[in-house]
Amino acid sequence: MTREEQAALVAWLRRPGVVWSTVTDQLEQQGSVRAAAAAAAPAQGALFGELEQDDVQPVTAELERMEHNGIRMVSVLDPEYPSNLRMIHQRPPVLFMRGTGDARDATSVAVVGTRQPTSHGVEQAQRLATGLVARGIPVISGLAAGIDSAAHTAALAARGRTVAVIGTGIDRVYPQQNADLQNEIAAKGLVISQFLPGSSPTKVSFPMRNAVMSGYALATVVVEAAYRSGARMQARLALQHGRHVFLMRSLLQHDWARDYAQRPGVTVVDNADDVFDGLQRLASEPTELVWA
Repeated sequence: MTREEQAALVAWLRRPGVVWSTVTDQLEQQGSVRAAAAAAAPAQGALFGELEQDDVQPVTAELERMEHNGIRMVSVLDPEYPSNLRMIHQRPPVLFMRGTGDARDATSVAVVGTRQPTSHGVEQAQRLATGLVARGIPVISGLAAGIDSAAHTAALAARGRTVAVIGTGIDRVYPQQNADLQNEIAAKGLVISQFLPGSSPTKVSFPMRNAVMSGYALATVVVEAAYRSGARMQARLALQHGRHVFLMRSLLQHDWARDYAQRPGVTVVDNADDVFDGLQRLASEPTELVWA
């Protein structure tokens, strides 16, 4: 996609009332931003007509500034768009990235959990992340406080690859205490946002982030999570996406986890070895996503 097309797409997404899932569908069906916008306009009450140069030129300059600061934009029309993410209904039309892409991410595992973990939960997340990257498996998480931060930090300490999928614009940090961690992940791995630059965190942005995190990874491990939590939500989304879910055995104290443990596509595990063995079994099953 050219810079002008990128700018036109961002300008479109900023129009009031534009439905992003419709944008994604139209982009894939039409193959270009202008054709997609023209096709989508009737369905969206003609909110978007001809792209005006006054809309596009400022965005072009903005994208150039972002690129100068190491931020790049990838759309569903670009070959760099993550292959796993293309398979889910909630795939966003654009991603903003800081860091380096890696084909190994198609085999990655999301490690998620509560923002208020026990010391045992933190230790579990650290051991999982360390064990996974030791086997060449990238660790994905959401850069939240608690389990997410423990997983990212452990993966970096083990000199492994970690990817942060965040719930704000790529140029924002939340929580603020993770600013240094976010910069380190961008320098050594990858930070991804599905939101337009400058976007603040909202109640809906984090569930949306969980959907993208689930879609990006091959599987999800839930370490510690209450019933009303983003981590439990991600487990549900992962199953909807056809991704495998691993639950740490200590989670079985919760009713929701015992219920999930009985479902197809869910495995109860004790450590990274169990997760790795589960991934190997998935690789031998043709009905599952294949990792390599």
